[in-house]
Amino acid sequence: MSPVPLRLRRHPVPWERMRPTWREARPPLIAAALARAQAAPSGNWYVIGASRDLPPGSGRPLGRTVAGVEVVAWRGADGTLVAGPGACPHLGAPLRESPVRCGTLLCRWHGLPLDGAPFAGWHPYPAYDDGVLLWVRLDEAGGEAPLDRPVLPARPDPRAAVDAVFTAVGRCEPEDVVANRLDPWHGAWLHPYSFVDLRVLDVPGADAAVPDEGFTVEVSFKVAGRAVVPVQAVFTAPEPRTVVMHITQGEGAGSVVETHATPLTPDATGRPRTAVVEAVIAASPRPGFTAARLAAPLLRPFMRATAARLWRDDLAYAERRWALRASGRFPG
Repeated sequence: MSPVPLRLRRHPVPWERMRPTWREARPPLIAAALARAQAAPSGNWYVIGASRDLPPGSGRPLGRTVAGVEVVAWRGADGTLVAGPGACPHLGAPLRESPVRCGTLLCRWHGLPLDGAPFAGWHPYPAYDDGVLLWVRLDEAGGEAPLDRPVLPARPDPRAAVDAVFTAVGRCEPEDVVANRLDPWHGAWLHPYSFVDLRVLDVPGADAAVPDEGFTVEVSFKVAGRAVVPVQAVFTAPEPRTVVMHITQGEGAGSVVETHATPLTPDATGRPRTAVVEAVIAASPRPGFTAARLAAPLLRPFMRATAARLWRDDLAYAERRWALRASGRFPG
């Protein structure tokens, strides 16, 4: 490991003179990777937010509408994640607006108590807290064979990592978000403020059949001026609504960026809406990273701001892709 992760680019190339990547970014290749992701099992699990959205002892629940299903989630008396239908079985009150007292959700219309067990026609959904993200299993919405747990990628040890979760909403479908992430060639062209010197070193073969076969990318993260941090990363899609970037070489090796796409309800015009929930889980063997972990509450806003800048452009890409598909004009 180099004592200094920064490298100075000797001969920076202006954006307009970069090597074009459009010939390499073949639509059939991206479409094949997307098709493999869509064929992988999800077990009907959907990300509904960050674990920090529901801290222990939280007096308020978390409300989400996923794939048209209204969901409410909260912490039980022992801190366990509980989730279920978001409408009170009594008269349909929105349970997301109800308080939680000692692990029991109390409907604010008439006080119907829910502790996570079936009661008065209300039945819980399977829920899972992986320590970074919250998941709910919706079997009717997913329509697949259910799995006991979400399909999770390998992650750094959370005790030695810093994580941050960013959420944005776009007018597109989950497949458009996944397709964006399975096109690594756009990185330096669409995000020149963050990435330079990007090369795709390897792509999945035409007969690739396992999620671990992904796109291997060499890229440098811009820091300031000519200073960059070069890394090598692999993009994989372990399930239909998730793409994971593993940093395999360079600074932060072992760190991951997980992009999860959760379908929401359509907007007033009928256009689909998708929540992008991106979890950055950073790790480093450097001694100074201990200080970074101690400063995690201060670092998370900057990590989320970086993700927000990237997704401003990536959501425009995903929304454009959906608009072309909806009009029948999508290329390839």
